[in-house]
Amino acid sequence: MMTILAQLLPEVEILTLLDFPHQQEPEETGTTYAENATIKAEHAAAHTGEWCLADDAGLEIDALGGAPGLYSKRFGGEEMPFPEKMGLLLAELEGQANRSARFRCCVALANPSHDTRVFEACCEGTIATTPSGRGGFGYDPIFWLPEMGCTMADLTSDQKHAISHRGKVLRLFALAFESLRH
Repeated sequence: MMTILAQLLPEVEILTLLDFPHQQEPEETGTTYAENATIKAEHAAAHTGEWCLADDAGLEIDALGGAPGLYSKRFGGEEMPFPEKMGLLLAELEGQANRSARFRCCVALANPSHDTRVFEACCEGTIATTPSGRGGFGYDPIFWLPEMGCTMADLTSDQKHAISHRGKVLRLFALAFESLRH
């Protein structure tokens, strides 16, 4: 997220929670991506007094009723490595004709003196039958992009940022942020 933000807003100094060593991330208790992103952004803004941006994202698979969704990172257990999580999902989808899926991302922008704004974007695709690619992270190796003929993990960083849910939502955010600053 930092790389694409720096490209979109080159004149803005971007800090992370690592720049605030005594700041801890709040617990994600929301029931939607937007709620979790808002909890994190407002918590950081209250502690820093600065504009703060936070996101929450997940993989939604239609044949699984939208799962793992909000619980994508915790699917199969928080400590389970992503290759094993992908194996569980592929096993659940075995024999399933409908493999449509999407990555969804919400970004919240908070500031103590402004209303919090939330932006959302998706990247549509399907779930591949086997993992492919070495790039990306998380579920990227099983997220097939029909228009590209490859998985998200097969893309270069620039290609991924151009079409991904995070790339799309951060471009929406950057446009809105520019108008808020002026």
